[in-house]
Amino acid sequence: MEEAIVNPNVDIVCIALPNNLHEAAVMLCCKHKKAVMTTKPLGRNAAEAKRMLIAVEEAGIFNGYLEDLVYTPKFIKATQSVKEGALGRILWAKSRETHPGPHSEWFWDIEQAGGGCILDLGCHCIEIARGYIGKDIKPIEVMCWADTQVKPIDAEDHAIGLVKYENGAIGQFEVSWTFRGGLDLRDEVMGTEGTIWINSFLRTGFDMFTTGKGGDYIAEKAESNSGWLFPVGDELNELGYNHMFMDMFNAMEKGVDPKETFYDGYVVNAIIDAAYKSAKTKLWEPVQLDIWRGQTGLTKESHLVEYDADHYLIKEEMTHYGAKKLILKHKTTGKISDQIIE
Repeated sequence: MEEAIVNPNVDIVCIALPNNLHEAAVMLCCKHKKAVMTTKPLGRNAAEAKRMLIAVEEAGIFNGYLEDLVYTPKFIKATQSVKEGALGRILWAKSRETHPGPHSEWFWDIEQAGGGCILDLGCHCIEIARGYIGKDIKPIEVMCWADTQVKPIDAEDHAIGLVKYENGAIGQFEVSWTFRGGLDLRDEVMGTEGTIWINSFLRTGFDMFTTGKGGDYIAEKAESNSGWLFPVGDELNELGYNHMFMDMFNAMEKGVDPKETFYDGYVVNAIIDAAYKSAKTKLWEPVQLDIWRGQTGLTKESHLVEYDADHYLIKEEMTHYGAKKLILKHKTTGKISDQIIE
């Protein structure tokens, strides 16, 4: 490995190794001052990720975190709408990734991988939710359920988690290696002024029936090549790879940070550590972040909407008979009332 890294023709090292080898490879890049980018997750846990983050920054080398699903065309468009205020204040962001399981054998070995579907897939979902809620908003605590429901492995093959953020927003991840039917990638985002639903892979509007005559490969993680199938027009584009690598190389040439760095990988690992702890204790567990570079001291924003001097507005709607109806709460007495405006 060191021979490949030290080669004078190598400008940047792309680490696509089993998780247990990430740290050793990163340290060699630091030793030889080679730019580095690594596939997700950054480490098997936050301790490994923190060591790698500190090492690349002390070495002064370019570092990129290859989280492809925050580079998909739909995510890029959705987050732009969120930043422009189309959804108002973000209250809840859910991301789901489920499929029948990874391709390579090392994923199934908890020592090499460091975990199961939470580490493998949850890292995607957590960073997606951070993108919608705001990467500068601090994750505070996590509640997680996880179990090994189907596969004969030591790690979890199914999990659901909630991540609470300092501003009151909630992130949610749903991950599984037991889902049948292909690769299911979906996001839902809810704000005070709007909602976004994204189906990124399994049901994208391209449905095809075939007896199986023709080709063998249909789509990533597809389980069949016959019957009703759901191909993807351009997988590299739909999974964000071209946008991701373009961002990495452009940033490297300009001498700036890419959209995703080792710092992001470290934050994700810290959230995942809390999820694993919560799955065992059945309690909300705090996210331990020794390094935090976002906002601090935030509180939950007020949800009260002024209507007049005496009332808060609960809801405004148009009735079937054409009149506007208001649901109001009196500020002093708390009484709920309605008002019809013709």
